[in-house]
Amino acid sequence: MIIRQAHHVRHMLGLLIATASPLPLLAQTPPPATTPSLPYDATQAEEPILPDDQFEARLPQMEGSDPAKPLPSIDSWIDQQMPSTGAAAELPPAIEPAEEQELAQPLPPLDSVTVPANVAADSDPNAKLPDVRYATRIEGFGKTGLEDEFRDASALIDGDGKAETAAMVQARAQEDEKLAVRLFYSEGYYDATALASLDQTGDGTLTAVISVTPGKRYKLGDIIVQAGPTVPPGLVRDSLPLKTGDYIVATTVEGAEANVALRLPEQGYAFAKVGERDILLDPATVTGAYTLPVDTGPRGTFRKITTSGDKQAFGADHIEVIRRYKPGEVYDSRKVDDLRKALVATGLFSSVAVDPVRTNEAGPDGTEYVDLHVEQAAGPPRTLAGEVGYGTGQGFRAEGTWTHRNLFPPEGALIAGVVAGTQEQGVSGTFRRSNAGKRDKTFQAGALINHQKYDAYEAFTAGLNISWARQSTPIFQKRWTYTYGAEILLSNEQTTIDPATGQNKRLTYFIGALPVQVGYDRSDDLLNPTKGFRASVRVSPEASLQGNVSPYVRGTFDLTGYYPVSDSLVIAARTRLGTISGVSRDDVAPSRRIYAGGGGSVRGYGYQELGPKDVNNDPIGGRSVNEFAVEGRYRFGNYGAVAFVDAGQVYNSAIPKFSDMRYGVGIGGRFYTNFGPFRADIAMPINRQPGESKFAVYIGIGQAF
Repeated sequence: MIIRQAHHVRHMLGLLIATASPLPLLAQTPPPATTPSLPYDATQAEEPILPDDQFEARLPQMEGSDPAKPLPSIDSWIDQQMPSTGAAAELPPAIEPAEEQELAQPLPPLDSVTVPANVAADSDPNAKLPDVRYATRIEGFGKTGLEDEFRDASALIDGDGKAETAAMVQARAQEDEKLAVRLFYSEGYYDATALASLDQTGDGTLTAVISVTPGKRYKLGDIIVQAGPTVPPGLVRDSLPLKTGDYIVATTVEGAEANVALRLPEQGYAFAKVGERDILLDPATVTGAYTLPVDTGPRGTFRKITTSGDKQAFGADHIEVIRRYKPGEVYDSRKVDDLRKALVATGLFSSVAVDPVRTNEAGPDGTEYVDLHVEQAAGPPRTLAGEVGYGTGQGFRAEGTWTHRNLFPPEGALIAGVVAGTQEQGVSGTFRRSNAGKRDKTFQAGALINHQKYDAYEAFTAGLNISWARQSTPIFQKRWTYTYGAEILLSNEQTTIDPATGQNKRLTYFIGALPVQVGYDRSDDLLNPTKGFRASVRVSPEASLQGNVSPYVRGTFDLTGYYPVSDSLVIAARTRLGTISGVSRDDVAPSRRIYAGGGGSVRGYGYQELGPKDVNNDPIGGRSVNEFAVEGRYRFGNYGAVAFVDAGQVYNSAIPKFSDMRYGVGIGGRFYTNFGPFRADIAMPINRQPGESKFAVYIGIGQAF
């Protein structure tokens, strides 16, 4: 036993010495892998690492030691290696390690951490792994009717079956899981559950599965409205279109509450507030008890208007002119909205807001006075506008205007215009006062100088005009419109005095007129109508002084209608009847006679080309006209196509004869913009006569009628 222990001690010392020896360690070659390891046999003698003689030779020589003496004990050797007792008192005090600043910082929220969608497997940092392909399976919607809506909003389906990583597919599935629950809740399925999972088959196919369980659908039980007394009684409950037994549908409930918030201010309650609803579900009856608190506030009546703003277009006194209500009337939010739209329609503001202000002052019939405050910021008052068109017989025509809309406040505008064309040139100046003393009433006065040269006549004209009008605007399309006024013209014109010979002469006409026009509009749009109709009558008593005074009356009746065949196809039709009564044709200045033909009349013919002509085949005008047109308008997106048939004729008699009608057919294209459709038409005459064009082209802004 002692011999065996000594052998092991020696074995251990040998290892220690070999380790401490300055000689390099010999590499050991492991046994071949084909040689199996044998189990340890305790009966076999262990082979020493080194023979005894080599071991003794490798031992280091220790100074002052006697190799014949026995080795010291292990315990004494360990004691020698330990520091002295006094050294312990000199150890430095223990200190805490310095705190790592980054580790001390709180962890960011998980949703703020961006994880790379993919990591390249090779050394190329720009390398991209192949997309993960997946299929989507949806289960459990049954007859709820919500599957289509779910598919429209699904992140999985929107991903089109591919993602950068499987983790992304899982994230999409989790989003769809939440989506399904929200969707069911919104339709009253408050017990609904949804489970998203990923299935992968043996061939590697990945399938995202959304499995839902709708549960029962809840209905409204008791409906309780917590509100004070109103005028009329029960106003709040009557304004809440919810019934017991209806399914609890989120959009229906929210719409009903919005109706309350809308109706109360229309009935005088300017400061009404709809509180937070409470729905208490009862799984036993599958119903929800609905409670809605409403703070009606006081019932109000209109009083005064105040205004503020660093840059104001006009003051509160002019706003009083624009309003449609009278002080002392019950507050109505619809009239407040009307005032806001009217202020916007002036075109003088970059921003404008109209808000009710509580006064806490008693009004009539138990109400409280409500003031309106207008916060305004005036916008740029100057504008430039232009219009370009082309018509066969009329040529090119360009018109430009410069307008200062508030040069003479309030709403006093100065308009300078110029016309440049191949057959018309002119300048004009106009003063216009909008909302002149009354809402929607416009006063206008102007002067013009104009030159026109057409096949029918050539005229140099100077004129003055004045008018009062109530007209439609893009914001306020009015049902009834009117215009009345007066104009004075001095016109030097070349006129045909003998149609049989074509003899012409320049004559000067002094003309006075008192035009009146009334219109009635039931169409759905001012610039691009698709249904309804319009009608207008214009009567202008006139007198022409050229040698002697020739009084007469000009009259025109226009009727247009629009019928929608479908959402894309509209049939439009129009008719026009015109007359000059009380004078012969030759006593009327050529520029004041009646003509037909052109883009705004009978297409397929040149401008003013129809009607009586002289020996040179030039039109000389007439005293009556009838025109008809039918147009099919097909629209697809921002584009459209048009096919049309026009008809008309001008007569020398005062009453249209409806005979010898001339027809034109054509097609056109439309490009729809925010300011109206861009129009391009090409038409050709039927039974074309000598001197008439084979076709005519018309380009402009807006529909033909």
